[in-house]
Amino acid sequence: MARFIDGDLPVFEAGAAVRTAYHAVERMRSHGSEGRGVSAGALDLLIRLGAADQGISIGDLARAAGVSSRNVTGLVDTLERDGLVRRVPDPKDRRSVLAEITPAGQAWIEAFREPSRLAMRAMFEGFAPEELVVFRDLCLRLAANQHRLADRLRQIGSRP
Repeated sequence: MARFIDGDLPVFEAGAAVRTAYHAVERMRSHGSEGRGVSAGALDLLIRLGAADQGISIGDLARAAGVSSRNVTGLVDTLERDGLVRRVPDPKDRRSVLAEITPAGQAWIEAFREPSRLAMRAMFEGFAPEELVVFRDLCLRLAANQHRLADRLRQIGSRP
C-alpha cells in the first residue's frame, strides 16, 4: 500500500474523508426520505421539479442528476403512480413530455423541508459560518476538477 500511495498520503486521506462525509450525508438523506416512502433518487427529482417554474424533460432531469434517462423514467413512473409527479405535453415540442410536480408533490416537499433543515443543521453542528462557506467552495472545486477529468477521459476514449 505504501508504494501505491508513494508520497500522496494527504490526497488519499482527503479522498477517503470525502467518501466518508458523502456516505454520512447520503445516510441522513436516505433516512429522511425512505421513512416517507421515497428513495433518495426520487427525492432528488422531487426537489428539482419543486424548484422549477415549469415541467422538466426526462433527459434534462437525467443530465442534472448525472444518471441515465432510463433511471429517471423509472423514478418518474414511481412518483407518478404515487401522485407526486405527472407527465404533461411539452408546449415547445409535441413529441415530448415533461415531468412536473403535482400539488401533492409540493405538499410532500413542504412536509419534508423542516425535518431536513433540522437534520442538516445537526450534521454541520460546530462549523462556523465561514467554515461552511470554505467547505462548500472546496466541494465545488472538487466537483469541477472531476468534471474536467471526466471530459478529458471521454475525449481520450473517443479518439480513433
